[in-house]
Order: sequence, then C-alpha cells, then structure tokens
Amino acid sequence: MRLIDKKRITEAGIKYPAAKKQLRDWYNTMKPSSYKNLVELRRTFPHADPVGKAIVFNIKGNDFRLITSIHFNAQTCYILEVLTHAEYDTDTWKTRWGIFD
Repeated sequence: MRLIDKKRITEAGIKYPAAKKQLRDWYNTMKPSSYKNLVELRRTFPHADPVGKAIVFNIKGNDFRLITSIHFNAQTCYILEVLTHAEYDTDTWKTRWGIFD
C-alpha cells in the first residue's frame, strides 16, 4: 500500500507522544500490505470504520483517531489527520476534509 503523507504520522507522534508507538506500528503494518476492500482491511484492523469518504482507525485503545482516505483500486492510502478522541468528536475535521461532499 502506498502511504501518503508519512510526515503527518511523524508530526502526530511528536504532538501526541502517548500515541507514537501505535502510530508507527500502524504505519509499519499498513505499508507492506495490500487490501482489495474494507472487508480485507478489517481482517488486520477490525476497528477501521468508514465515515463518509474516510476510513478512521482507532489508535491506542481509541484514545486517538487516525483519519485516512484509502483508494483500494490504486493501493493508495492518504493519511489526513491524527486527532485525540475529544478533537475527533467535534466533527470539524469532516468539513476540513470534505468527508461528506
């Protein structure tokens, strides 16, 4: 899977040190993988949830949310944002990323 933009994972690890290991683990699991669809993705990440056009991953026991846009046909995953659960619940990210456009 091609992952774009690793910088967001790195920056989130600095901003949220408690999530750094889990974000790195997610990246290292996702990078060499290939998924045809959400069903296959959930075999590895059972709590990956579609939200509009995004797929959201729970990180560190649901303390953080990793928001992505995955294009299975192109094997590309766009890393959009990492938020705390409280930040995620404000729903402002949905407008920022046009999740429901």
